[in-house]
Amino acid sequence: MTDSTIIKLTAAEIAGKIASGELTAVEVTEAHLARIDAVDEKVHAFLHVDREGALAQARAVDEKRAKGEKLGPLAGVPLALKDIFTTLGVPTTVGSKILEGWIPPYDATLVKRLKAADVVILGKTNMDEFAMGSSTENSAYGPTGNPWDLTRIPGGSGGGSSAALASYEAPLAIGTDTGGSIRQPAAVTGTVGVKPTYGAVSRYGMVAFSSSLDQGGPCARTVLDAALLHEAIAGHDPLDSTSIDAPVPPVVEAARNGSVAGMRVGVVKQFRGEGYQAGVVQRFDESVELLKSLGAEIVELDCPTFDLALSAYYLIAPSECSSNLARFDAMRYGLRVGDDGTKSAEEVTALTREAGFGDEVKRRVILGTYALSSGYYDAYYGSAQKVRTLITREFEQAFEQVDVIVSPTTPTTAFPIGERADDPMAMYLADLCTIPTNLAGNAAMSLPCGLAPEDGLPVGLQIIAPAMKDDRLYKVGAAVEAAFVEKWGHPLLEEAPSL
Repeated sequence: MTDSTIIKLTAAEIAGKIASGELTAVEVTEAHLARIDAVDEKVHAFLHVDREGALAQARAVDEKRAKGEKLGPLAGVPLALKDIFTTLGVPTTVGSKILEGWIPPYDATLVKRLKAADVVILGKTNMDEFAMGSSTENSAYGPTGNPWDLTRIPGGSGGGSSAALASYEAPLAIGTDTGGSIRQPAAVTGTVGVKPTYGAVSRYGMVAFSSSLDQGGPCARTVLDAALLHEAIAGHDPLDSTSIDAPVPPVVEAARNGSVAGMRVGVVKQFRGEGYQAGVVQRFDESVELLKSLGAEIVELDCPTFDLALSAYYLIAPSECSSNLARFDAMRYGLRVGDDGTKSAEEVTALTREAGFGDEVKRRVILGTYALSSGYYDAYYGSAQKVRTLITREFEQAFEQVDVIVSPTTPTTAFPIGERADDPMAMYLADLCTIPTNLAGNAAMSLPCGLAPEDGLPVGLQIIAPAMKDDRLYKVGAAVEAAFVEKWGHPLLEEAPSL
């Protein structure tokens, strides 16, 4: 098979061909490394390509097969890893200058599980600094382009991972989702992204932004591929105090047996209206009609506290970020500025943070510190947590009426790079539909549901399920995906412009 054919295969197809001997893991890895060499200068999906490490992992898979050892469902499949997970011997920067060149001495639990599954890690992908952003423009190392239109954003904070998928630089990727940073990039690049139930995937070794919201998860080009990756990385981890000690839901089985027949699907009134692009609403309405035609019962839901989610999130997340980022003090690791023997520790810390943190990180640290300060804690942070409780209860009430909830993933398609750079509020609105799920800890998926007629760019359909019912995402997502493929005769992403 040619390289151009190999890179268009799904992860499941690649694993099958490696297991049968039709392809070697080294051939697959070399094909994707060649693709990175060919297009990543334009896309800028990767911050670091671990060429030697990837080929070594691929050779180990081929050696296992030659010995007759059993290979896992994703053995030999290449993956792009968001640069927020510590990776032994490989630079981990979190998109920030303050950790430029830092090489961790250990693997995150998620990375250990990928390696145990014989997944080949190609390298680390670009991201908004410390995962703070919705466009990957806040990376200290420059923005990533959307393969559908390189002048537009690939979403954020995990834009590097989504762009790697959409440009065929990798068939699988890992992202993290604090307020939508897996789902929003998936929506604007025509890929699949899943935020598992909070606590379902270990956060040990994932650099913290907002600890009660952060969640790692799978990114792929198909629902089945996402399910296979989900199964590989999920599960209880005693090293993570927030990890759920419960069996992983049967996500792969659900993805292989997609159906919505007899399911009750909720549509929330608050997830549409002013600020929503006409083409996004049109494709969403068509998706609802498609679900109805597949046998689902559509139920209208009114969830008024969802309108408060954005405000609550932008108090809770910055508050937690101001606490988490206090560790970057120039004393223990990372950048150190001004240590010439004449300055105090406080002065060195201040100079280091001034040089090492970008504007968005500083904005959120200041906002969070203010919200937690004496006299304002109850008025701001405390009130936001009360709203969070109300949103969680409203989800619980909604799931008494429906099996899943659907909505647009984002109010608009990918916007031009730079368009919202000087307007933080406009940027924050990109996560309008995704944030409520993070506040409640539920599971959610974004998958493609067509192209917006006014600009020809991808639109995402969001599916939300109750906590620890992640398999429902895959059951519904697989049914919708199959219906789209049958309708158009090919995967949606095939329409993406070639690079």
